[in-house]
Amino acid sequence: MSDSPSSPPSRRAGSAGPRPAVARAARLQDPALLRRLLRARDRMDAASHEAWPVERLAAVSGISKAHFARAFKAAYGVPPHRYLLTRRIEQASTLLRDTGLSVTEIAFATGWESLGTFGRVFRDITGCSPSAMRVAARADMPRLDQVPACILKAAQRPDLTSAVSEKRRCEATDTVVASTREV
Repeated sequence: MSDSPSSPPSRRAGSAGPRPAVARAARLQDPALLRRLLRARDRMDAASHEAWPVERLAAVSGISKAHFARAFKAAYGVPPHRYLLTRRIEQASTLLRDTGLSVTEIAFATGWESLGTFGRVFRDITGCSPSAMRVAARADMPRLDQVPACILKAAQRPDLTSAVSEKRRCEATDTVVASTREV
């Protein structure tokens, strides 16, 4: 059975026209979906120290797990887990700068279950250990007192558009020196 020229472009064999992309963009502009995603994001922001698996976030927003994960990434540019990591590292950086809590106390207060994991992920994302971050932040403290907190948070927000393991892999390939050399 052949497709007639009058059939919709999305139904013709081999057609990958703009219809699916347009449909996806229209779904993302759906105010009801955006409100649901915002509800889940606000809950994560309010309790970033808690565990937020996709199942729980989907239940908060009232949509399926797969649809939630796709829509969240499309709306905010990062998957839900990376968004949560960003918030936890942001909060940990603020606590390191502004409090006298130990690194261990900060790790557990920001939702990490392991001090080792906290230290490794913190170093991978920020480029320095939590202790080094504290020393550097306190050295810059007189200048930072004049900057509004919202601006400071935005400037110090970690960039998590790529996965931490992906960053680690890229850094490893940049620093590995070949053991043999072609002449």
